Amino acid sequence: MALKSSNKVDTNVYEIEVTVAPEEFTQACKDAYLKRRKSIQLPGFRKGKATQGMIEKLYGEGFFYEDALEIVYPAVVTAAIEEAGLRTVDSPAELDVKTISKSEGVDMTMKVTVYPEVKLGQYKGLEAVQLPTEADDEDVANELTNMLDRNSRLVTVEDRAAEMGDTAEIDFEGFVDGVAFDGGKGENYPLELGSGSFIPGFEEQIVGKNTDEEFTINVTFPENYQMEELAGKPAEFKIKLHEIKKTELPDLDDDFAKDTSEFDTLDELKADIKKKLEDNAEKAADAEVENKIYDTILANMKAEIPQVMFEHKIDDMVRDFEIRLSQQGLDLDMYLSFVGMDKAAFRKTFEEQAQKTVKLRLALEKIAQLENLTVSDDEVLEELKKMSETYKVPVEQLMNVVSPETLKTDMVVTAASKLVKEKAVIK
Repeated sequence: MALKSSNKVDTNVYEIEVTVAPEEFTQACKDAYLKRRKSIQLPGFRKGKATQGMIEKLYGEGFFYEDALEIVYPAVVTAAIEEAGLRTVDSPAELDVKTISKSEGVDMTMKVTVYPEVKLGQYKGLEAVQLPTEADDEDVANELTNMLDRNSRLVTVEDRAAEMGDTAEIDFEGFVDGVAFDGGKGENYPLELGSGSFIPGFEEQIVGKNTDEEFTINVTFPENYQMEELAGKPAEFKIKLHEIKKTELPDLDDDFAKDTSEFDTLDELKADIKKKLEDNAEKAADAEVENKIYDTILANMKAEIPQVMFEHKIDDMVRDFEIRLSQQGLDLDMYLSFVGMDKAAFRKTFEEQAQKTVKLRLALEKIAQLENLTVSDDEVLEELKKMSETYKVPVEQLMNVVSPETLKTDMVVTAASKLVKEKAVIK
């Protein structure tokens, strides 16, 4: 087999012509016969006992050509692409078999889409602003307030009327024009006064009422209310107030720290909160700097990227999403029915991120090339050992899933990313 020619016919598209020697194709025909003979029966022969020659005499010499071509095709095409020095992004297309026979071998052409040429602008010395990462007393106090809220409890109020912020347990039934309407009735419903859960004016009229009190509330449904038959209409609600509860917060002291954390004192808890806030802020600031640098690189990048590269990335993202769904006991079709979306619209939601991911990958690969960044086989092996320890999988088994060459490329890309961040000017 041999690469006969390789010609650029369009942007990122090459046509290659490949030949398979007669003897190689003849052997492929024999292999095809051996593969299929058990299923072939000729008159006068037991099933599987007919010779290749007899079959070809009866049905024609080309009887096994299609199967033989399928046998030689993968290796032939792979070798031809490598010989041409092409890096493809998709399977070959537009196959045209010009010659096929045992005597002449095979002569065929096909088109392959290759990685685009990438031109970069400045990628070193890029400027980015570092967001502040220090947490002040107010930040710590806000987090403590959140912790107090999470650890609060509701206690029954017996010595006063309902106030905003209380939770009122009520029975209610609504009437429009003296007639009860669907969905307007509830029993022992816990309503937080001031939450805005009910229509305007409802919660306010419970304020000032006492436990076991029965009363009437008059409100008007908003003009844009979701139930058209009620929109803009006045309504009367009959209410019985069963119970009033208020939120009780724990005391902010050492006991609170002991009950809600691994620390013995409130000061220790505050110090830990401050550290975590600053760690998170630092991660967010680093991510912002990184995104700014990447955005600048991509803005200055020039490349005509084949659409198929974006589609492949979307395929990957959809597949990852499906895996996450399956872990929740759902499949994609079920999810799409829930959100009222078809598959085309769903794929489109990944489009922007897929484009950015592909462009960034190409840019970083180009930077690695320009900077002569390399990763040794020993470094790849060390990374595989780390992955082995993380996932508790033997290295040999891991190599069946993670290609060392792919991992090497990923590590080179990571090195390029590290370089542009190290060379950036952070203000």
